[in-house]
Amino acid sequence: MLTLHTAALLCRDRDGEPVPEHAVLVSGDRVAAVGPLAELSAAYAGARVRRWPGTLGPGLLHDGPLPPAPTPRERVHALLRTGVTAVLAEHLADPALRAAAERSDLLVLPTAVVPTLRPDGRADLAVHGDDGTCLVTVVAGRIVHRRA
Repeated sequence: MLTLHTAALLCRDRDGEPVPEHAVLVSGDRVAAVGPLAELSAAYAGARVRRWPGTLGPGLLHDGPLPPAPTPRERVHALLRTGVTAVLAEHLADPALRAAAERSDLLVLPTAVVPTLRPDGRADLAVHGDDGTCLVTVVAGRIVHRRA
């Protein structure tokens, strides 16, 4: 199933200013295309459209210890609520915590990399409101957090 996630899109080549009316086309767990909403809507007329308030961008990389919580699952969910889609392996030494991260499809990285949204890349994205609050987190094409 194809899904167009649309909102103002953060683009690194535009000095950090969000570009209005843009979208990310997701097919399964991959990004199929990134571009103007009008063009992608015309090219993929059957795609489901999810319009989000706020700013859409790549999911975030968490590069520190996971926040405290009663269970490993809750520690991972605390990250998802902030738009995190990747974590450094060094912070998952506890086998139960690593298993919870893997069950949630968090990307576990050996070193830090700059998150991007690009065709054929993994569909990890987040939408943040004007106040910085994460509204939606998508991991590998699946919505894993949505603020009510």
